[in-house]
Amino acid sequence: MVRVLAIETSCDETAAAVVRDRAIESNVIASQVGAHQPFGGVVPEVASRAHLENINTVIAAAMSEAACDWSTIDAIAVTCAPGLVGSLLIGVTAAKTLALVKQKPLLGIHHLEGHLYASYLAEPSLEPPFLCLLVSGGHTSLIGVYGCGEYQLFGQTRDDAAGEAYDKVARLLGLGYPGGPVLDRLAQEGNPEAFELPEGNIRLPDGKVHPYDSSFSGLKTAVARLVEELRQTHDELPVADLAASFQKAVAQALTKRAIAAAVDHGFKTLAIGGGVAANSGLRQHLRAAAEPLGLQLIFPPLRLCTDNAAMIGCAAVDHFRRGDRSPLDLTARSRLSLLEISTLYTTAPLAVS
Repeated sequence: MVRVLAIETSCDETAAAVVRDRAIESNVIASQVGAHQPFGGVVPEVASRAHLENINTVIAAAMSEAACDWSTIDAIAVTCAPGLVGSLLIGVTAAKTLALVKQKPLLGIHHLEGHLYASYLAEPSLEPPFLCLLVSGGHTSLIGVYGCGEYQLFGQTRDDAAGEAYDKVARLLGLGYPGGPVLDRLAQEGNPEAFELPEGNIRLPDGKVHPYDSSFSGLKTAVARLVEELRQTHDELPVADLAASFQKAVAQALTKRAIAAAVDHGFKTLAIGGGVAANSGLRQHLRAAAEPLGLQLIFPPLRLCTDNAAMIGCAAVDHFRRGDRSPLDLTARSRLSLLEISTLYTTAPLAVS
């Protein structure tokens, strides 16, 4: 068995966890939502300061909750890319310091790979190959998973990520931050057929629609124009109907592309990862489309959909077993393709495509 201490500070959650193989022994998260709500979104400088204040306490709490000491820890893992570079630096510095002081191997982990590995924590018997729909505030991708570090990108958003669109529409409707949970709750009270909103197709040079890529910028703009029109004719906005119509458009677009990729490439399992995986509308649409096809769906529990360190630790266990190690001059990177994760290790085979 392999036991890893993992650290996650890619955005606005300070998190640490102890993971043994595919079992969570502790998973501690210090949320910064309250600090960012007055600004309507994450402020990088505020996030970095909060990580600096919380990191030592969170790591100590994770070790205490797992009831383990340093002699039982095999490696230290940390999210090193992509994300807010100031936030990432806090976690990377803490992990490198601990690796040096405690004489433990260091593993830098790609944030998106962590979200992929949340599915293994949800379903420990899961084995590749499978397709993952990764939807969050910063990313919307369809990724074929063939093994640790072996990924193929089938589709992605060309502009706004799905979660980003949720936050922007929530801001338009005056619902505050974060917008996703509020819009999801209101959507359940509204009529999804009240307004017709665009799907957001991507056209190829030959005029055909890209089967897997998505776009949410046009949808956001359509909602903004609709809100402007409604304000001229209504004393009060039909917020619940707007939320339901918007959520239907997003869920339909994501479901259509995910199911098409699964069928076209022969996947029998579709895993969902990222914060938007918690969305009830997306879950309902995916279940309705997958069931007739006999396609297995894996949804992580809500606590593993949003950013957490347990998913980082789970990915690190497999990399550790594969012989991967990161150098102590590991750096934080604000951007890094999932297909470039081999650059994080000194001993990793080039196994991505």
